[in-house]
Amino acid sequence: MFNNIYNGKKVLVTGHTGFKGSWLSLWLIDIGATVVGFSNGIPTSPSIYEDTNLASKITNYSGDIRNIELLEEVILNEKPEFIFHLAAQPIVSESYADPVGTITTNAIGTMNLLEVLRKVEWECSVVLITSDKSYDNVEWVWGYKESDSLGGKDIYSGSKGAAELIINSYHHSFFDQKITNVRMAVARAGNVIGGGDWAKDRIVVDCMRAWYSKETVEIRCPDATRPWQHVLEPLSGYLALGEALSKSSQLCGEAFNFGPRAEQNRTVVELLSDLFDQSNITSKKPPFRITDNIPFKEAGLLKLNCDKALFHLKWEANLDYQDTVQFTSDWYSRYHLNIDDIDNFTIKQIREYAEMARIKGYKWVL
Repeated sequence: MFNNIYNGKKVLVTGHTGFKGSWLSLWLIDIGATVVGFSNGIPTSPSIYEDTNLASKITNYSGDIRNIELLEEVILNEKPEFIFHLAAQPIVSESYADPVGTITTNAIGTMNLLEVLRKVEWECSVVLITSDKSYDNVEWVWGYKESDSLGGKDIYSGSKGAAELIINSYHHSFFDQKITNVRMAVARAGNVIGGGDWAKDRIVVDCMRAWYSKETVEIRCPDATRPWQHVLEPLSGYLALGEALSKSSQLCGEAFNFGPRAEQNRTVVELLSDLFDQSNITSKKPPFRITDNIPFKEAGLLKLNCDKALFHLKWEANLDYQDTVQFTSDWYSRYHLNIDDIDNFTIKQIREYAEMARIKGYKWVL
């Protein structure tokens, strides 16, 4: 898988205790990598990081990405051959409550990593994960290309757009044809769902908490359309990008979108109805009700054009919409049935996902 590039390699994952970071760390371990994690505590309770016993499988460092001295100490001592930068403040609603914390974590934290990378003397491939929210979203019907304008009308989007500008300036100022042993690229994705996400103010998480407690969940924007994708989809893209960087400098400084197929677009109501049906939850209460309590503006439509990833990385999304719903509902169902088995079940889903891609003949899984 990924041409066995990660087997026996040391990989640093920032933000490894979060939802995506935990899934990525588990996948890397399963394909033979030695994982080092750097994260500012455990962000949620429950936590997929804790429930899958990740702490016992990796080298763990607890620290804030804004602490450049500690970050430098970890990187220069551990000497990772790959770095996946996921450490961030990822919640839109939290960005309104704490704009300074959001901007300093997402933008300045990224700058800190780039500054430390200037001191790296070994071969290192770096994937910097931002967000589809980096784009200046004008809610047009076609997907955003990597060359489209960046921006952001809310604090979270602005912080991600700012991180992208910092990455671009560092690349051209210090790395492009200068520090050639460090190869970096940007990955953008969004609307990720899947088992083990317990973050606040996320629609699937709110629903799972409510439904398994026999409660009704309130939804704000029922007609908002999203290209929903399972967490393993963008992670496979990140890993494919890391592999490509390690083999060639051609893609240094480039950005790549990772998103689902066009047919994945569904409204919030459609997704929740399908998740509820798939979860086989019995309740006398309706699964959701629509509220007009909208504390902040949310985009109605945002999707990505992923042709660049297909052309350069031979990467394409693996799951169809029904697979995405089933993978997600199956994880939460298993969690509520037998929490002690969730570690093995998570690995089982990773392997099942990879096997589906192998059967389809996708290049990235070879």
